[in-house]
Amino acid sequence: MRLKQIVLIFTVTVCLLSFTAQPGFAAKNEVKLADEAKSAILIERDTGAVLFGKNEHEKLSPASMTKIMTMLLIMEAIDKGELGWDEKIRTSEYAASMGGSQIFLEPGEEMTTTQMMKGIAIGSGNDASVAMAERLAGSEEEFVKLMNKKAKQLGLKDTHFANCTGLPVDNHYSSAYDMAMMGKELLKYKEITKFTGTYEAYLREKTKKQFWLVNTNKLVRFYPGVDGLKTGFTSEAKYCLTATAKKGDMRVIATVFGAPNPKARNAQVTQMLDYAFAQYTTHPLYEKGQKLKEILVSKGTEKSVPAVTSEPISLLTKKGESIKKYKVSVSTTDKVASPVKKGDVIGTLTIKKDGKTVVTSPVVAAKTVDQASWWQLFKKSMGLFTHGGK
Repeated sequence: MRLKQIVLIFTVTVCLLSFTAQPGFAAKNEVKLADEAKSAILIERDTGAVLFGKNEHEKLSPASMTKIMTMLLIMEAIDKGELGWDEKIRTSEYAASMGGSQIFLEPGEEMTTTQMMKGIAIGSGNDASVAMAERLAGSEEEFVKLMNKKAKQLGLKDTHFANCTGLPVDNHYSSAYDMAMMGKELLKYKEITKFTGTYEAYLREKTKKQFWLVNTNKLVRFYPGVDGLKTGFTSEAKYCLTATAKKGDMRVIATVFGAPNPKARNAQVTQMLDYAFAQYTTHPLYEKGQKLKEILVSKGTEKSVPAVTSEPISLLTKKGESIKKYKVSVSTTDKVASPVKKGDVIGTLTIKKDGKTVVTSPVVAAKTVDQASWWQLFKKSMGLFTHGGK
């Protein structure tokens, strides 16, 4: 029997200009940015609104920006309780053999997830990336399948991964648009900027093999508000960067592919960030994890599960524009079957203006509710009987 759908409607008065905050927010010919990049994009994080684009769907080598997806899958595993920050990760001979950027892990060496993440986010360690991939999926090959599966789930059509590092290999590509969307997803996890926003750190502290990490993203140090995300470079890809910056309530993401040198790469991104903060304003509506309603759970260890926002929800305006009223609706089933896992999508939050959708976002389960045993169900039924069903 199909579950009945119910819709809760809220009316929210917010500051918003007279056009929608969806991709395509700004016309490409309004501004000229990223002249020295092969492709580029500028988006507002909460809404995903595209503020500027240049060849943003062109398929190009992402180099080490690939690690944005690697970090995303690590953060998801931690969020689901499948991986712990203090868990020790063992380095295989294969992981230790990675060339390019590395933190010089030795076969059999163990580091915690926290240390490995420092090595990936700050030092762009290929060896640390593969070690984490092997922990989560058993092998890099199987982890790459998870990467491509996640890209498909996110609706990314310009991306295919062949490794978890970004080292040059055939059939490994992405686009500025897709990379920005991966960054958008990664930034759902607030802890990530503790790593990507750190300029320098140490590994193997107080040992003879102490290793100094310096962030390859120099904007973390030199542009106020920048706290991520990932650089990339190979002779094929040239100089790439997906950067994020936050000022006040507004967070934006800027991606460039194929800049001729590090100075040009940083200049292109700086120009895009300056443009975003000068022209636009973000109006927050919901924080990530904010409870929207309770959903009944059929045959679960608990009667219900909170339905919460999966990400921050905001609306975007151009500075000085007029305000409008927007309607927010939360659509869910009235009951879900157990087991329910934390993060399972159980509804959709939609914001419309004049009947036109401007924001959609998944509503998810706030926690895991296991399937009740026969004995637990029996005790529940007896409890209902003895209390007259009240």
